[in-house]
Amino acid sequence: MSAAATGYRATATLPLMAEVRRQASRRRTQLALAFMALLPVIILLAFEFGGDGDDDNGGGAFASLVDLATSGGLNFALFSIFVSAGFLLVVVVALFCGDTVASEASWGSLRYLLAIPVPRARLLGAKLIVALGYSLLALLTLAGTALLIGTLRYGWHPLGSTVAAEIPPGEGVVRLLAILGYLAVVLLVVAGLAFLLSVLTDAALGAVGGAVLLWILSSILDQITALGSIRNFLPTHYSDAWLGLLSTPMQTDDVVKGAISAVTYATIFWSLAFYRFTRKDITS
Repeated sequence: MSAAATGYRATATLPLMAEVRRQASRRRTQLALAFMALLPVIILLAFEFGGDGDDDNGGGAFASLVDLATSGGLNFALFSIFVSAGFLLVVVVALFCGDTVASEASWGSLRYLLAIPVPRARLLGAKLIVALGYSLLALLTLAGTALLIGTLRYGWHPLGSTVAAEIPPGEGVVRLLAILGYLAVVLLVVAGLAFLLSVLTDAALGAVGGAVLLWILSSILDQITALGSIRNFLPTHYSDAWLGLLSTPMQTDDVVKGAISAVTYATIFWSLAFYRFTRKDITS
């Protein structure tokens, strides 16, 4: 009969703050967060030095948001989120969640962490929580920086809506927070998929790239109307439902469906990740 070493407590291994500091010291974390803060500045400079804006913007919601982007800080923040949500935020979330376990395996440090010993479920849980935390921080950094510099440059004005009348600034902040909340929930699908792939492979690039490619594939399939109602079950089908939060009154039916879909997919992916990781042989 074996006994645990004197003073050993599984709950004391790998504290969250230790993992937070480890991830904060990594260059990819620093560069990703720095770019989230820099992107609104780049967009602002593009508006300032990009000419008169007479070129075709492609029509639809994009063109409308381009027209409204320079009419106030709230609108500038909304535009920055809009142009980032479809791809950039997906890549950043996939980076934080897909790199966390696979990178440890590729460095050969994963087995040493487990030999401390850190319980497998605790190790995976800590890495998931920290990865989700940094993903949320990236989203808030983008929105906060865009709102700050947009307000300094264009002033504090009502939130312009492409589908309704102007929204007062106070309510506009609430709408903006609701949009960020919904995007955070939708991106849980990317987080779950990237995390699962990170457990299944020792190649961090494969986990990150695989999650992004599968998200893009889902977006492409969602454009094929011949699939009919099958599209409703694609994880990207409701990714743009946040536009309904700009209407008066707010259209929340698709938002609720999208949130339920995202949480369901993320839960499935995370469950599979934990199931696999707690049973696999760690050789790296």
